[in-house]
Amino acid sequence: MSDTTLFSVIESSAHPNFAALYRRLNLHEVRLNSIRKAIAQLKKQAPDFVVAEFFYGYGNNYAGVNISNLDVLLSSLQKYAPRARVIVMVDKSEFRYVEALNQLFPLHAVLTFPVQEERMETLLTEGMHAAESADP
Repeated sequence: MSDTTLFSVIESSAHPNFAALYRRLNLHEVRLNSIRKAIAQLKKQAPDFVVAEFFYGYGNNYAGVNISNLDVLLSSLQKYAPRARVIVMVDKSEFRYVEALNQLFPLHAVLTFPVQEERMETLLTEGMHAAESADP
């Protein structure tokens, strides 16, 4: 089993299945189907990567303080896994809203749908190499 853990937060059918890529990169994937479940898992296990979809609030159930579905998860990451690299996938129509989230919680990368496997592989590989060089 890999020492590098990746949380896949899969909230819609748009989320690409990169399980084969993660296995090839020797990443231990933890698949979670909601932000709530991701936060619960985060309290038990700190991931090295989080791959999740961004959904802008549009004044619905995220109204008020939160920008998107990811705010609470990203806030929790600061406490439980501050070194985790977050890769956000977003529909082109909502891309402009991600920058506000990135100002609050620095993101490793933002990818627009459709997400290419090669691009994801590059980001993960770069992130793993950066983590290796940062470790004492």
